[in-house]
Amino acid sequence: MSEDGEPVLIAGGGPVGLLCAWLLGRRGLRVRLFEENAGPQADPRAATTHPATLELLAVDGLAEDMARAGLVAPIFQFWDRPSGELVAQFDHALLKDDTRYPYVVQCEQFKTAKLILGRLRKLLNVEVLFGHEVIGVKQTEGSVTAEARGPDGVKPHTGSYLIGADGGRSVVRKQCEIPFEGFTWPERFIVLTTPYDFEAERGFCYRSYFADPGAWCNCFKVSADGPPGLWRTVFPAGSEQSEADIMSDAGVQARIQSFFPSPRAYDIVHRNLYVTHQRVAETFRKGRVLLAGDAAHVNNPIGGMGLNGGIQDAANLAEKLAQVILEGAPEELLDLYSRQRRTVAVEFVQEQSIANKKRLEARDPEARRRNLGELREMAADPARARQFLLRTSMLASQKRVAAMTLESA
Repeated sequence: MSEDGEPVLIAGGGPVGLLCAWLLGRRGLRVRLFEENAGPQADPRAATTHPATLELLAVDGLAEDMARAGLVAPIFQFWDRPSGELVAQFDHALLKDDTRYPYVVQCEQFKTAKLILGRLRKLLNVEVLFGHEVIGVKQTEGSVTAEARGPDGVKPHTGSYLIGADGGRSVVRKQCEIPFEGFTWPERFIVLTTPYDFEAERGFCYRSYFADPGAWCNCFKVSADGPPGLWRTVFPAGSEQSEADIMSDAGVQARIQSFFPSPRAYDIVHRNLYVTHQRVAETFRKGRVLLAGDAAHVNNPIGGMGLNGGIQDAANLAEKLAQVILEGAPEELLDLYSRQRRTVAVEFVQEQSIANKKRLEARDPEARRRNLGELREMAADPARARQFLLRTSMLASQKRVAAMTLESA
């Protein structure tokens, strides 16, 4: 099928949906993307982009543009909050022979979305319909129809395939009755953003993780609108507290001061409280409907693996879908997409993000001693540190995907 055939439809205009649109569009395919918001949302969400993901974003210099728009972070640290001890430091330089990008880029996802959107604007075969929400899905053997509600009411749009990249509450996934298996964490997560310079004042690097019995904290820097940038701190918030208490000025100050005591109140420029899930869709493909990103899998943010997994979904799916439509490859290739990316979501993203949380929040003294001791030993051994980095950078999961075939999957 050429660019004159039915378009590929995409629900969701975040980085995952936009990347799918761009990668398909630059191959000459017609694409129509629906996004319910009026434009990219400048909310402070995911920022960490791992080496394996940067490899996939090297097309047309996108990875380099992200580095210029964000911050390059080669190092990350683990700290023990009760003692104030720096437990371990890992340097991505150990991966210099494994990747062109031996570092992480801290680029807020709305910036990534805008960079991709700028490239999309140059493709006449791609339509981006902001202010349009997909509310219904129907498919036949030869096509799929998405009902989208826009300024002019609800209208049907027929395409060859539909990609559901419409987030954790995906209408596309629900319309296709695909189970979303997993659980919800009992505690909520609170994000507090401040201009306080944790590097200058505390010696923290751009990505730092703090272990504390029954608690934890992630602290990382983003470039925001430019120097000096902002720091985001992420904490667990118990279910016994009311949202009003947690989000109050007093509650916010008490939480951040308990980890990082300061004689002055912190300037909090943004605060957000949210529920966190660990879930994976039963399948990422149902007929002519395919899921990617949060529509297919969600996880806690410790380790920054969620958006990375979504971008990797997009790159994998776009390549396979282009082969099916343009080159006549068998549709079973789309089943391989589902198997490959679901395997990564379960074996790497879910497993790693859950392990990260348990490592930081362990209460049992023996478990804490064992966890922190293991981190120290790994950081001190270059060979073990490299193996650890291959997993946290998601290069190992990409290698696992590359080894899977239609026969072996």
